[in-house]
Amino acid sequence: MDPETLSDIITEHQADCVIHCWIQPRASKTSIVGLHAGSLKISLAAPPVDGQANAELCKFLAKKLDLAKSAVTISAGDSSRRKSVRIQGITKILLIEKLISKADK
Repeated sequence: MDPETLSDIITEHQADCVIHCWIQPRASKTSIVGLHAGSLKISLAAPPVDGQANAELCKFLAKKLDLAKSAVTISAGDSSRRKSVRIQGITKILLIEKLISKADK
């Protein structure tokens, strides 16, 4: 993942960022896969039932970015594979740096 591409899928709003994600539920493991259709593709081990995948997505990103779980919320696409995730208390530049440095190898 390069910084320019990530910059295109992240929008900064004052002290928050919104990142556009494409979710693949019921994967063998939870990880950042790469980019897909102008979004960050994330595979989730959880099934898309009763909000389990959404909860795992928020928990995974919070851990990956060293933030509190409450700082990561789904802002759009609750029941869709394409989601907008709001991340509070982080700048766009810092978010890109953390995503690149902590990308799954």
